[in-house]
Amino acid sequence: MSSNTLTAAEASGPQKPAAGFEGDRQDNTLGGAVRGYLDKLRGGDLGALPAVLGIITLGILFTVLRPGTFLTPLNLANLAVQATPIIVLAMGLVFVLLLGEIDLSAGVVSGVCSAVLAQLLVQGGFGWPVAVLAAIVTGAVIGMFTGSLVGMVGIPSFVVTLALFLGWQGVTLRLIGQGGTVPVREPVIRALANENLPLAVGWALAVLVAVGYAAIELWRWRAKRARDLAHQPLVLVVLRVVLMAVVVLGVTWILSQDRALSAAVDLAGIPYAIPLVILLLLVVTFVLSRTSFGRHMYAVGGNAEAARRAGINVTRIRVMAFVISSSLAAISGILATSRLSSVTPDAGAGNTLLYAVGAAVIGGTSLFGGRGRARDALLGGLVIAIIANGLGLLGVAAYLNFVITGGVLLLAASVDALARRRAATAR
Repeated sequence: MSSNTLTAAEASGPQKPAAGFEGDRQDNTLGGAVRGYLDKLRGGDLGALPAVLGIITLGILFTVLRPGTFLTPLNLANLAVQATPIIVLAMGLVFVLLLGEIDLSAGVVSGVCSAVLAQLLVQGGFGWPVAVLAAIVTGAVIGMFTGSLVGMVGIPSFVVTLALFLGWQGVTLRLIGQGGTVPVREPVIRALANENLPLAVGWALAVLVAVGYAAIELWRWRAKRARDLAHQPLVLVVLRVVLMAVVVLGVTWILSQDRALSAAVDLAGIPYAIPLVILLLLVVTFVLSRTSFGRHMYAVGGNAEAARRAGINVTRIRVMAFVISSSLAAISGILATSRLSSVTPDAGAGNTLLYAVGAAVIGGTSLFGGRGRARDALLGGLVIAIIANGLGLLGVAAYLNFVITGGVLLLAASVDALARRRAATAR
């Protein structure tokens, strides 16, 4: 059947990646679930498996090479904070990549928005709520402009965002001034990356996340079972819940240790940036998986013409993808500003975009459109951060950092291409 004869139902259904076994025709036993998952792997649907294996492998490697440094609470906290701007930027890019588009200007958009934030705080004398809102609105307006050129005018996204990649750097330079740096001393902004939650609050949030995840998973299992729909075996659901609880509570325990280098300083708790990223992850996941807008995103990414014939406003979806991407880029810029406590003329330039795109692709989002999740940005961002952090601890030359990160990205893109080819052959 050609793409022009797809039905409306085929066009409107989300082309979801492999993250479990839901919706498959299988017996509801552990053995059936395992066989179903192996069938998906053989069919080229790898989901987040490469990223998870990458995190585990890199973690073991750097632990062996730097046993007294890599797994210390101080280093793990620094690693998490370093990863947050890239993860948030990659979350926005997931929306664009789902459509088979690209946003080469996302990194410098984060720089423009952080420059707006800094100027309003320092030169304008505004409070942090106004400055943060203005930065996010700036990102949304930029996304509307970019999306309109791509969706309404019909200019290829590569050309539009390449031009804006150059143009927005000029705007940041104009706002900051050549060779200048705007220091940001606003306590609330600086606290995002440099301060920690009280220990009791951190543990309360960790327990809430673990219990909430367990309640949602068990409720979904019970609802599907009651309706006689395909569902995973209960033992697998329980194992997933236990694994999530172990990860969440384990990370909380590590970050709750005193990691100060001096006994006179108390440094313990979860950095404020981490709950913010988790909140954004939950929101983006809900939008993509539980709303009609999210289903339309997958439909347009899978087959834009079929989606249009099914009554989906393809132009609106494209514009909104860029709006969301640039808005999240603004939040990424705010997190980067918090970590550095300043904004420079080259904010968001350099390798910022490349790392964000790499994070999304390494996490499992397809460059060809139609497949991706918010969690891909998180997993891929951790891979990128672990590589940079681990190589830094080993004192590896800077050029090797670029070579190794580029090699990992090329490997991820190759796996994506081969998986799509295998999936097409398996149909």
